[in-house]
Amino acid sequence: MRVELEALRFRYAALEMCFDLSVATGECLALLGPSGAGKSTLLGLIAGFERALSGCVRFDGVDVTQVPPALRPVSTVFQEHNLFPHLSVADNVGLGLHPGLRLDRAQHAEVAAALARVGLDGLGARLPAQLSGGQRSRVALARVLVRRRPLLLLDEAFAALGPALRNEMLDLVDALRRDRGLTVLMVSHHPDDALRIAARTAFVHAGHVLQVGATAAVLGAAACPPLRAYLGTVEGTATG
Repeated sequence: MRVELEALRFRYAALEMCFDLSVATGECLALLGPSGAGKSTLLGLIAGFERALSGCVRFDGVDVTQVPPALRPVSTVFQEHNLFPHLSVADNVGLGLHPGLRLDRAQHAEVAAALARVGLDGLGARLPAQLSGGQRSRVALARVLVRRRPLLLLDEAFAALGPALRNEMLDLVDALRRDRGLTVLMVSHHPDDALRIAARTAFVHAGHVLQVGATAAVLGAAACPPLRAYLGTVEGTATG
């Protein structure tokens, strides 16, 4: 699914935001920038959780700016993963198929297959509290699989994980993107995340996309001055 934001305006307190951005079908685009820059707001506007003052959101050329969140072909994974603690792992995934968990045999099989695909085979009866942080992340991704939405938004979904486990989850996302043809937008504070799986990176600063391009170039010598300040680099070389 191709995503286009055109002059999309939003105001939060005194910050006037305006986003212009295009994401190709099947692409993984990383969104980097300081806290409060508008990265999560940008995802919220795409998902429909936030309402723009003006401008346009288009999916495959169709204007969805006024379409309610539930009707948009989008799945969002947050850092908290939005798992219900009283429901089993399988039921948390099954919510992606039916909010009342009225699933037929084929749908139960689909849930089991999704759990197996993310490495949680045999853990469907456990509660979220009985899982590690990485396993809870995998449950959230299994729910994405059964929802079968073509656009995946990751809002610092793996920020609480250590480097090795975070890399494992990023590799899983990349594999799912390739298998399912997903378009992925990923908010992160870790440039290494972008370098690992995102062909392109957009730098968000003070409510605007200041720079977007090939990840290695955006994070290298071609970085704009605010991005170099954010990265803590001098003349494109890391200082620490």
